Amino acid sequence: MEKVVIGFILVFMVVIVGAFIYQFTILNNEDENANASISVSTNGVVSNNGNNEQAVAAVGGIRANVMARIKPDAAPPDANANANANASASANAVGSSNEVINGPPHLSPPVPYLPIFQKIPNASTLIQQTLNGQPTIAGITALLQAYMEEFHTENMILASSKAKADKILSSFYNLARKHLTPFDKAYKNKPIFPIREDESIFLSLASFREHLLKDTLIYAYDNAKHPEKLFIGAVVQNCFGIVHEDGTIDASGKPCKTGRQVIGKNDKGKDMTKVSDAPVDRNGIEEFCTDPKYKKYCDAGQVRVIYVHETESLGPAMARYHASKLWGGETYYVQTDSHLQFAVEWDEKYRDEIKAAKSFPKAVLSSYPPGFSPGNGNTVRESPGARLCYCETKVEDPNPIVRINTGRSYDGTEPRPTQIPFIAAGFFFTRAEFLVDIPFDPFIPWCFMGEEIALSMRAWTHGWDIYAPRKNLIAHQYRPGRMGLPKFWGSVGRLYGRPGMNNALQGSVIKRIKHMVGYPDATMEKIKMANLEFTLESLDLYGLGTTRTKEAYMEFAGLLVDEEHSALQCKRIDWCNKGSLE
Repeated sequence: MEKVVIGFILVFMVVIVGAFIYQFTILNNEDENANASISVSTNGVVSNNGNNEQAVAAVGGIRANVMARIKPDAAPPDANANANANASASANAVGSSNEVINGPPHLSPPVPYLPIFQKIPNASTLIQQTLNGQPTIAGITALLQAYMEEFHTENMILASSKAKADKILSSFYNLARKHLTPFDKAYKNKPIFPIREDESIFLSLASFREHLLKDTLIYAYDNAKHPEKLFIGAVVQNCFGIVHEDGTIDASGKPCKTGRQVIGKNDKGKDMTKVSDAPVDRNGIEEFCTDPKYKKYCDAGQVRVIYVHETESLGPAMARYHASKLWGGETYYVQTDSHLQFAVEWDEKYRDEIKAAKSFPKAVLSSYPPGFSPGNGNTVRESPGARLCYCETKVEDPNPIVRINTGRSYDGTEPRPTQIPFIAAGFFFTRAEFLVDIPFDPFIPWCFMGEEIALSMRAWTHGWDIYAPRKNLIAHQYRPGRMGLPKFWGSVGRLYGRPGMNNALQGSVIKRIKHMVGYPDATMEKIKMANLEFTLESLDLYGLGTTRTKEAYMEFAGLLVDEEHSALQCKRIDWCNKGSLE
């Protein structure tokens, strides 16, 4: 009897061991398939080389021992076809490598930074994974590319049919609902990626036909104490040439237009201006990333880019929305313009400054930086920072909106930064949790004014305190009209064949901002009467917070409702100029 029992036990053990070996083989094969979905070859096409388990070491010394086995979702029927169709074009792509980028897994597969408008292989799968809670930078880039491609097609149809403003607005809002809102809803109240505690910085750069983009990137990296921790998210809105129906681009000759350039004086002594033909715009990303000194940053995945035809340029607020989506889990989020200079070790000094704020980590540094002109050197000389303590409303404007400006500067004796009521869109520095509480609003296209008061009120009502940095560590090239540089509203006017089209579009969209911040001419009743309810889309996602009230902010910022002019007026803010609130 004992021999029978022992024999039975031996047979049972053989079966168990055999099953284990079979299961291990299956898992190993699945792991190799999984790696095929995240390892990208030099031509941008998916390859299957790589280990089935990875210990992912986060950037900057944070080590996360993550043993991950990713089981790929079944690709849609067109995924492989798209990859094969793009294979020849991808052969020239740069920014990809034989292996995944070192660091968090969501940074792989790498996204090529060149050539322009390079398609992401397996885009449909990556987009679906991103919407289903498995986000990657490649998936987000593919999502934005799909939105932009459809927007471009619709724009060409609308332009050729001489569409009116209401039809253009309807088209945009429908596309934003289709592509952008589902993405933001999927990550409501949580970060898209885990926030790395490695002191890394994400720099958002919205660039419109910018000739100083390369210089800005060079100054940022050359003057950073830790350039290896600096990550760029650039939205390059350029005239790349004439776009044909099949998507090909003819960059020959002078297919673009200048801004209004001063060409002389008339008999009354006033400036005469002219818009002229021009060659294609400089691509600052290409110039930077092909420079042997800086190429390493691009190849390491530190420079992420979305390319946009100037016909789809919707103003700075929309470009900053797109740039914010290129954030990849970095500790700090910084928003600036794309024509800047930087002080030595600006990155470390801003990190130290925000940590000195009493409300840190829920603090925002913001200012209007001083200006620079060509020929005055490439490195910023530090100077006392100025507080954003002043605002005004020009009631004579067709759409009077609060404009922010500087007040008194620091005297150099302050032990820490002091609070201010306003955020400048051209520069702010904060923790990345800001993106969770105050996601950028994709429903304010074509707006040039109003972005700052909306952002300020949203941040403050979500419980974030705003501070002026005590030192100016960046400088900005301010651009008067006489410089003759292109403006996005000029592109909008040319596209639709009406010079004032941007004003017509902005006039409707700005009601969203006015309603949010409390303008008397933008109550719900008046918006319904004007048939503009669509402008209030998804304010639950992109509206005010509940930590503090709108009324409390109005008092804090010295804002008063002006019923006579349907505007907000600004009082003198003594506490801000005195620096009495830490």
